[in-house]
Amino acid sequence: MSDLLTPEHFVPHLNGVFRVAGGRHALTLARIDTPRIAGQEAQPVSRQPFILIFCGPPGDVLAEGLYTLLVEDGRRFELYLIPIQTPSADRQDYQAVFN
Repeated sequence: MSDLLTPEHFVPHLNGVFRVAGGRHALTLARIDTPRIAGQEAQPVSRQPFILIFCGPPGDVLAEGLYTLLVEDGRRFELYLIPIQTPSADRQDYQAVFN
């Protein structure tokens, strides 16, 4: 996908499964965060920053890196995923940050 990605691209996939192409990992899109940045309204930006939070199984941590993620409807996204500290022992969370 070569479009400038926005939160709206991911809303239809909220709570959906994203499979890592060529891998064994399947991650669920749990949340789309759209933080407000002080002074952002005064500056022209090409898109609103946002963060995707994915959940995966515990113990089998996907290393930080660029991955092709496949969605059931056939869409594919190239995302840089970072494992993040996860307070719950029953999952591992990941984030993809868009500035």
